[in-house]
Order: sequence, then structure tokens, then C-alpha cells
Amino acid sequence: MTHLDNVTKGQQTTALTTSTLAFTVCFAVWTIFSIIGIKIKAELGLSDTQFGLLVATPILTGSISRIFLGIWADQYGGKYVYTLTMLATALGVFLLTQANTYSMYILAALGLGLAGGTFAVGVAYVSKWYPPEKQGTVLGIFGMGNVGAAITNFGAPILLVALGGQWKSVALVYAVILVATAILFFLLSKDDPVHKARKAQGIKHESFANQIAPLKHMQVWRFAFYYFFVFGGYVALALWLPRFYTGAYGLPLATAGLLAAIYALPGSIFRALGGWLSDKIGARAVMYWTFGVSLAVLFFMSYPATDYTVAGIKGPIDFNITIPLPIFIGLTIILGFMMSLGKAAVYKHIPVYYPDHVGSVGGMVGLIGGLGGFFMPIAFGVMNDMIGVWTSCFMLMAVLVAVNLTWMHFAIQRSEKRKNPDAHGPKDLPELQDLHNALQQET
Repeated sequence: MTHLDNVTKGQQTTALTTSTLAFTVCFAVWTIFSIIGIKIKAELGLSDTQFGLLVATPILTGSISRIFLGIWADQYGGKYVYTLTMLATALGVFLLTQANTYSMYILAALGLGLAGGTFAVGVAYVSKWYPPEKQGTVLGIFGMGNVGAAITNFGAPILLVALGGQWKSVALVYAVILVATAILFFLLSKDDPVHKARKAQGIKHESFANQIAPLKHMQVWRFAFYYFFVFGGYVALALWLPRFYTGAYGLPLATAGLLAAIYALPGSIFRALGGWLSDKIGARAVMYWTFGVSLAVLFFMSYPATDYTVAGIKGPIDFNITIPLPIFIGLTIILGFMMSLGKAAVYKHIPVYYPDHVGSVGGMVGLIGGLGGFFMPIAFGVMNDMIGVWTSCFMLMAVLVAVNLTWMHFAIQRSEKRKNPDAHGPKDLPELQDLHNALQQET
């Protein structure tokens, strides 16, 4: 890795620290509708379906933009793309404070959603500062920026109260913080060593067609579907749980936000552990544990009330949860923890299998994962409006996990059989010298 010859440990730490802090702020902005969306819902009298669309709209922009932002980060350097994306997002947040109709909120949410695209930029930027054997750990640390969701779920209700219940003032504070973060990141960060070396040698960046060439491999799409659950599901629940707790358990918004933060926190801070485990025992093993435990947890969380009769009237009711609240909270913590491990494990694969296309492959995986965070809240709202069973959201997620686990297992078995006809089970990630052969075998 010649581009790392002159890189110091201090430079690596600075790149990782500034990127992670910037991503934390961006993620907090990205999930702001989990709190202010409830205020908007009450203000406009929205249905659960309309609410689901509102909170999911930023996720759509953040998802779709990841593929382009990731490629641009590879081409033009993460420092500049990261900074410009944060400034553009701040403009979207400011425009949100000027909106006064549902359609205007949706349009502003599209601009605000660029905050989620910074993940692909950060992955491309951070990975270029470290050798492959450390990338699982450092990308796991960077991914801890997901804690921004917990910060919003916990801090935004407090800020809302402090600002007299004016949600637009909360959004304005977020915009100011984002601008300040963009300026600090630009001043403290440096060109990544790969981009710096290319500029010094006068090497032009790869064409867009070459950047997206790896996307023809089915393996990339399998990784993306893993991420659809571990990241998309995480975002979806971070957005939906405040509404779930207020509707299913009848809790006040501040309490609901706190409990949603309790779920989101382990879904973020243990991502570094997931990266470290992926480096030590293999990303495949981590994914098996992630899907297996998540499926068991979601099975219990899916259990609905058996009696829907109130005062002689049959049908869906507001409070139809049979799981005691403390047990339910514990299950969300376990689920968030497993998702954090899985998110790191998915991204451990990418720089190992596709070291020259981290931006494009990471962007595509992030795009599909982000779309999970877009479609699932909408689906949760639709199911609530149609059948009135609050736990139907967990039923849907259980199905996704089961499909992922089945696909992963048989794909790994098939790949291992091609490499070793006598193999009886999946192995860890291949050694670096075998990567090219493994890549050609799985298309």
C-alpha cells in the first residue's frame, strides 16, 4: 500500500475523528423528523401513512445520493465532497423552517436528506487512510456516527421544550450546527493519501463507467440486501419508535423519544465492536449471529394482543400490546446491538473485495440500505392504517431477516463448494491473495 508510506498515525486519527464527528451531526439531522415530525403530524392532522412518508422522505434522498457522492469522493476527494454536502444539507434544513404545507415539507425534506449521503463519502474517505487489516475496525468506529439518531431522539424533545415547543426553531438550530460542522471539518481535514498521490502524479480519475463496473456482480447486491435490514431497519425503527411508543403504549413524546434513543444508542456505539469482531473472527460469522439473534428477537416483538374487544366493540384498538414495556425495551436494545454488529460486518467486506471501488460499491450498498429506511416507515404506517396492529412492523422485519439469512447461507455454501468441493460449511473471508479468484467465482 504505497500511498500509506508517508501517512502518520496522527493523520489517520485526525481523518477518522473529524469524519466520525461530522457524520454524527449529519445523522442527527437526517433523523430529525422522528421528533419534529410528530409535531407536524398533529399540526396538519396527518394519517400514519402520511406521517410515514414524511419521516421517510429524507431517507430517500440520502439513499439515492450515496452512489453518486461515493463516486465523487473517490474522484475528487472526500474532504471537498463532504464539506459541500453538509453545506447543501444545511440549506435544506433552513428551507424546512420556511415551509407551511405538507407538500412544502416533503420538498424541504428531500434537500435535508442529503445528510444521509455523507455516509458513502466518509467510508470512501476514511478507508483510504488505513490498510485492509484495520478497515473493519476503523469503518466500525466511523459508523458509530449513527449515534446521531439517539442524540436526536433524546436531545430534540429537550430542545423543543427549551424553545417553547417551536419545532421550526429546533430545525434552525440544527442548520446552524451543521454549517459550523462543515467549516470545522474543512479546516481540520486533509486530502486523503490516494487523492493526493493522484494529483501529484497527474493521474486522472476513473470514468463513471469504470467506477460502477463492480455493480454487475451479484455479490454486491447480496451485501446491499443485508444492509437493507441492518441499516435500513435501524433507521426505520429510529424514526418509527417515537410514534410507536406514543401510539401503542400511550407514552408522552419526551418519554417516547428517550426510549427510542435507548434503542438507537447500542445500534450505534457497538458498531466499532462489530468492525473489530469482523477483523478477528470474520464478517461472515458476525452476519450469522446478527441474523440469527435478530430473527429470534423480532419473533417475540411481533406477538400482538389476542383480544381486540373493548366495551363490546371488536376491531383494532390503540393499546394492543401484550409485551410488558420493560421487556419490550430490553428486546429493542438487543435488536439495536445486533444491527450495529451487522452494519460493521457488511462494510468490512467492501474494501476487502473491492479495494479500488469503495466509493461506488459502498455507495450502492448504502443506497439500498438507505432505501430500507425509506420504504419501511411507509409500510409501517400503511399497515397501521389498514389493520391497526402495532406489532405488524416487527412482523415485516422478521420476514426480511429470514430471507436474508436464507440467501446468505446458500450463497456462501455455493461459493465454498466451488472453491473446495469437500467443504461442509462456510468459512471466513478469503485471504487477500485469493480475493480476485473469489470475486470471479461469485457473479
